[in-house]
Amino acid sequence: MKAVQKAIIVGIITIVGYLLVVVITTPALEPLAAINAAFQLNSIVIIGMGIGIGLQVFLSEKSKQLGCKLSVKKKAFGGNSSSVATTSFFSFFSLVPLGCCGWWLYALSLLPGVFGTGVSAVLIEYSQGLAYLGLVIIFGFVGLTAYKLKHEQQLKKIV
Repeated sequence: MKAVQKAIIVGIITIVGYLLVVVITTPALEPLAAINAAFQLNSIVIIGMGIGIGLQVFLSEKSKQLGCKLSVKKKAFGGNSSSVATTSFFSFFSLVPLGCCGWWLYALSLLPGVFGTGVSAVLIEYSQGLAYLGLVIIFGFVGLTAYKLKHEQQLKKIV
């Protein structure tokens, strides 16, 4: 499978996975209403995660095709996956007031016991900003992988 096709498929799977979690954790709303609410509040996060993971897969596939051995590839992809999970986690908090992701109310109620009241308040209050920070980290890993791939290509041209 070509790198672009694989990247698009993985990006779409990322978006569908996010929306599936929204639907599953929102039994009070119809699936279409839950998805609509998610896109109204978190469209940048949803689309950004799909693009970020898609780009990472593209760069990974491209490096394989070119025969480059990126030492950062596994770290970047693992870090990107962790960033996506964290970004998703924080972005779901912003949906709770709309009636979306009611399951996350339970998760929110556990936060003070795990992190303490102060940290929990910060996590809840700044959840949208933290979700955007997660996107920055995702694209940071993509940029790092792109830089390493470009550097590896230049080294191969010299040798």
